[in-house]
Amino acid sequence: MLLLFVFVIRTFYISSISMIPTLRIGDIFLSDQLAYRLYAPRDGEIAVFAPPVRSASNEFIKRVVGAPGDTIRISDGIVYRNGIGLDEPYENQPASYDLEIRNYGIYVDGKALNPAQADVPPRGMWQAPNRIPRGYYFMLGDNRNYSDDSHVWGFARRTAFSGQAFMILWPHLKVL
Repeated sequence: MLLLFVFVIRTFYISSISMIPTLRIGDIFLSDQLAYRLYAPRDGEIAVFAPPVRSASNEFIKRVVGAPGDTIRISDGIVYRNGIGLDEPYENQPASYDLEIRNYGIYVDGKALNPAQADVPPRGMWQAPNRIPRGYYFMLGDNRNYSDDSHVWGFARRTAFSGQAFMILWPHLKVL
């Protein structure tokens, strides 16, 4: 059991409101450190990963919303993946911004994220101008308007993923 907790499962403490209502300040959750070594992150999963840009935080916890090859657009608070509006019962409130992946960039309210301040790969790494590049993911917090996520810092690299959240341990035991 000790080996399992040392090498496979890690605990994390939630200190921000970015994942409310799924994860609240003070929650302690478990993360499977082997999951993303065995398979790629999947839509809707809550992932632990290294920040794409310099941050005071050691690791981020966000929801996978888009995978390589997907198109993403947020309009009037609705997230569209590959042209289909997502049913997101975990969302705290709809996004108050519009977003679109187009022209080899991420555009928030019509303005492109600056690649010097966000992880937006150079044009040569994209397979299409409006799709998430190979090796990258689009991540959002459930508390959309209070989350430092892909609408601020760009894509998360596949190589940065370290674990998949699977259970809240404290204060109320709950499978994610």
